[in-house]
Amino acid sequence: MGVRSLFPILLVRDLPELVRFYESALDATVAYRFGSGDEDDYVSLQVGETSLGIGRDPDALPPSVGDRVALWFYVDDVDATYAAWVRAGGRAEQAPADMPWGERVAQVRDPGGTLVNLGMEAPTQP
Repeated sequence: MGVRSLFPILLVRDLPELVRFYESALDATVAYRFGSGDEDDYVSLQVGETSLGIGRDPDALPPSVGDRVALWFYVDDVDATYAAWVRAGGRAEQAPADMPWGERVAQVRDPGGTLVNLGMEAPTQP
């Protein structure tokens, strides 16, 4: 048995809002949608070379204290992505900073409350 791929599916009450947010914050594009009537029940987003699913769940609650899951996106420019994230309506948790393990990382939350890490290889110092 071998695993071929993995992608997260976020469950939210307001699916259209979260789709618009990821389109704005990370230039995501809708790759697939499924729904009944005029509403989507599930949307798969293409985010760079990876996929992110968003499903409608009318009973979804925002994460409580103590996140059980966090997303991690490797991006080309953490500072620019962090700024775009906040402009798109996301919440800043930790500003971009160089980490001792050699990456530049920021922490943010999407409008659904999901903790997201933005990371890249730390720029080399001259």
